[in-house]
Amino acid sequence: MSLSNSPSIRAIERRLLARWPETKLEPSLDRIVSVLRLLGDPQRRYRSVHITGTNGKTSTARMIEALLAGSGERTGRLTSPHLTSVRERIGIAEEVIGVPAFRSAFSAVGKQAELVDASMPHPLSFFEMTVAMAYRAFADAEIDIAVVEVGMGGRWDATNVIDADVAVVLPVDLDHTDYLGPTTTAIAEEKAGIIGPGSVAVSALQSQEVAAVLRERAQTVDARLVSQGADFILERRTVVEGGQVISVRGLYRSYSNVFLALHGRHQAENAACAIAAAEGALGRELELGAVRAALGQAASPGRFDVRPGSPLVILDAAHNPHGARALAESLTELAPCRTFAVIAAMADKNVEGMLRELEPVVDVVVCTRNSSPRSLAPAKLAATARQVFGAQRVHVAFNVATALDKARTLAAPLPGNEPDGLVLVTGSVVTVGDANQVLPADTPRRPMGQPLPG
Repeated sequence: MSLSNSPSIRAIERRLLARWPETKLEPSLDRIVSVLRLLGDPQRRYRSVHITGTNGKTSTARMIEALLAGSGERTGRLTSPHLTSVRERIGIAEEVIGVPAFRSAFSAVGKQAELVDASMPHPLSFFEMTVAMAYRAFADAEIDIAVVEVGMGGRWDATNVIDADVAVVLPVDLDHTDYLGPTTTAIAEEKAGIIGPGSVAVSALQSQEVAAVLRERAQTVDARLVSQGADFILERRTVVEGGQVISVRGLYRSYSNVFLALHGRHQAENAACAIAAAEGALGRELELGAVRAALGQAASPGRFDVRPGSPLVILDAAHNPHGARALAESLTELAPCRTFAVIAAMADKNVEGMLRELEPVVDVVVCTRNSSPRSLAPAKLAATARQVFGAQRVHVAFNVATALDKARTLAAPLPGNEPDGLVLVTGSVVTVGDANQVLPADTPRRPMGQPLPG
């Protein structure tokens, strides 16, 4: 296919989105296995790190990628969901996949997908297509190691056709209970499915029930389980402008006084897991300078993504109570000020649980809807918000753009020279993506804090 006849990125996205949505699941790896076999099993041509957990997967994936790249590895990265473009899901050598490579991967996978669709009871889904495209693109780019985030769960996730050298299980909490099970134990059993024979399994801090599930899985498949708090640990953290300074004892050595350009204790804990995962993948200690360079430039768009300005805007894709709790803790570490939250969430989420976690740190809520057809109606969201915040603290807006305008107006200084408040946008990745599209293009993505010497 000549470049002039190649479909546009928008056309490719439309064709991908016309498939089964990633929220519609049919537990089987048959389709992804079949299409990859027709492609020559590209996922076998490089090593991999696989990441699951309830929250923090994308941020941790980006940190692992940066640590491995800083150690001389050519990397690929697969994360989900995206904020504004499907291309964001696939990274090559720490950059979003280029347009020609994206088109090439779509063309290669699309031809084989037609054969699989015709032979299976259900067609390949949107998510299965993007996974196959990523695995093909990684092989074409001749990467050394892929850092792969699961879409949902683990055992039946389309990404789980790699033989990962390292499996990372971040904190497990309740989410997607309709698919993964009603308890953290049931959810952990699904997520533990990414731990393969002979791999290194890196576990974040977990409840006793979840830890027991991971131990049993590791023993069953003869994997080496390393756990935070025992085999590696976050020793210290200090909040500084633009992020925090952390010290981590890894699997092979300690890394002291490392500036992390991300906010919140949860990101410091994620960084500790990322260091252990990178060490496990390489089988050795990391260079301190490489760790400082990687974490000092860490960025995770849409995850406590601070946009300086007047007022300050924070984008955070928290979409469940566990994520909202981490968000609330991060907000408390900023200088105290009034907080005006723009919230739009999916109708199938535990909205009341999220709101109750945010209530102590949010002054006013502007309830709205995002661009997804799954979005909860603003009136229904507002009804729940009034039960949590009280009627006087709740406003309603038609969409994210108008809600953002309302929140900015409310955050303006009050008489008496009270300082600006800050605007928080949260509730879903789609909500954050909608806000990202209307924020000024030249707004910095995060404060450029400087590492401390040491």
